[in-house]
Amino acid sequence: MGSRLVRGTAIGCGVAAVAGTGIGFAVGEPVQPEDIVAARSLPADLCARIGDVSDLLPKASSGKEPVVMAQGGTSVITCEAGSSRSKVVGYTAAGLKVTITPYAGMDAGAGNLPFTPTQIAKKAFTRSPMNTRQNRPYPTKTSRSANGLAGESWTVRALVQRADVVVQVDYTANPVDADTAEKAALVLADRAIWETK
Repeated sequence: MGSRLVRGTAIGCGVAAVAGTGIGFAVGEPVQPEDIVAARSLPADLCARIGDVSDLLPKASSGKEPVVMAQGGTSVITCEAGSSRSKVVGYTAAGLKVTITPYAGMDAGAGNLPFTPTQIAKKAFTRSPMNTRQNRPYPTKTSRSANGLAGESWTVRALVQRADVVVQVDYTANPVDADTAEKAALVLADRAIWETK
């Protein structure tokens, strides 16, 4: 009887030890802040590096001067340029906005390695409802919507991901062909991606 009690106690302790080890493994060590990779800093002159965007805007009556997008933001960079009706001849307004987002890593929960910045950027890209484009050097999505009934005013969006960076281009112009506007937005997105390397 005594030996059975000792043997049962030993087995019980062994099971508890194994269970405790399993729980400890599942819980894991807490992730420290230094284990999570921070978002990288983008160049302070990123929009200027993207270059002249005058070809994407109606020609101003004052001539063909280079147009560099105005830069805003610190962690997420926005580059913007536009033309109003009062400054152009024969065109309505056109607008251009490029948003460049470098992603940071994220805690993946106890017992798991943190998500990398690239994994988080890919998740953000995948969640976008835009249409996936094939045969592109980087993962790409686009969308387009007509403004008005004539089919000459379009808003196109392009989303491109490379590693930890996602670039979104919003381009609205009139008159413009939808395919032409989309190609222009993709070229601009690629330029922005290139300048973040």
